[in-house]
Amino acid sequence: MRRKGLAIMAVQTVEAHTGSSVDLGPAAALSCRECGERFELGPLFACATCFGPLEVAYDLPSGSPDELKKRIEAGPDNIWRYAPLLPVPSDVADKPNINPGFTKLVKADNLARELGVTGGLYVKDDSGNPTHSFKDRVVAIAVEAARAFGFTTLSCSSTGNLAGAVGAAAARAGLRSCVFIPHDLEQGKVVMAAVYGGELVGIEGNYDDVNRFCSELIGDPLGEGWGFVNVNLRPYYGEGSKTLAYEICEQLGWQLPDQIVIPIASGSQLTKIDKGLQELIKLGLVEDKPYKIFGAQAEGCSPVSAAFKAGHDVVRPQKPNTIAKSLAIGNPADGPYVLDIARRTGGAVEDVNDEQVVDAIKLLARTEGIFAETAGGVTVGVTKKLIEAGLLDPTLTTVVLNTGDGLKTLDAVAATSQATATIRPSLDAFRAAGLGTS
Repeated sequence: MRRKGLAIMAVQTVEAHTGSSVDLGPAAALSCRECGERFELGPLFACATCFGPLEVAYDLPSGSPDELKKRIEAGPDNIWRYAPLLPVPSDVADKPNINPGFTKLVKADNLARELGVTGGLYVKDDSGNPTHSFKDRVVAIAVEAARAFGFTTLSCSSTGNLAGAVGAAAARAGLRSCVFIPHDLEQGKVVMAAVYGGELVGIEGNYDDVNRFCSELIGDPLGEGWGFVNVNLRPYYGEGSKTLAYEICEQLGWQLPDQIVIPIASGSQLTKIDKGLQELIKLGLVEDKPYKIFGAQAEGCSPVSAAFKAGHDVVRPQKPNTIAKSLAIGNPADGPYVLDIARRTGGAVEDVNDEQVVDAIKLLARTEGIFAETAGGVTVGVTKKLIEAGLLDPTLTTVVLNTGDGLKTLDAVAATSQATATIRPSLDAFRAAGLGTS
């Protein structure tokens, strides 16, 4: 009944924020994932008929794939090079935005040797985004939807990275921001969210408690004029993750990877990467071939992994207890769709414990010079586990996602990452400590 009530509220309020002047480029409508019913573009997030989740439907470009490739390659070095495939106005690159994307795809030969991968291993390193996480991608799209619908305040429920991305994007766009986080987030993420000058509110409880509160605020007069990027703007926001798929394929020379390992929080990133890959195939920008998608979770919050291993089609919520707080969503909205994609593509969903997360963070740093946050440790740790279990083929081209910067989660590795030694400033002391000889 709660979901039904939220859907009705969304339908009742949408008229105030839509109109014929809305320009979101190739976006044609909102479509229900469950029943397929279509709705006009607006701040809707649930189907008024079956209460299923909505996503953006497109009138994608027609014509020569080669011409579209040339148009993309001539675009800016950020996600707006893919504007013809996104729910954004055609002049989006000219508007004040944080302009994320086109981050490095690192050929990880050292890590590949450690893991026994011979088919080519790559790390898509999204720590290079403006606020050092992939969340800048999804928020950049949500900002354009917020402008189109006349919202004046940008908001979200967040496990940390999204809070910082919303604060930065709102500041750049000249919008007010008010974001909500669990009260016990890593201090680095709290500071990064607060520094942009918007309101930052800690909620007693975990992320699921925060998200429920935001859903209530949408229906209250206090929330009038607010665009919640991952609630009433969620259909548009989620589309930003498709740009990871676009970039990976373009950076591989317009080829699909054979295997890709993706961290799971709500599950939206994984489902939208699959959607992006399917769009590239449909448009003829890449050759159609099989690919496998693997999901990665922390053992202390692994409801999707548990459902996959049990052969279930539904996801049973869990109470999070893990150092990987950016993935600590105990009731992931896209969990069932993640299960469908993993099974359809021949992939899997796996999890690792906190000790394995820390080991994987240090492994990636030691081999490739990439300092990942805990979510990246989850993904690398799961990749290692999948290879050892024979589920991921080491002879195939594999892409692993690092979605954030380790500077945000220093506490995770601080105890085991200290100075090798402290000595007097002399060569004799250096030699006596046995340093510099290995």
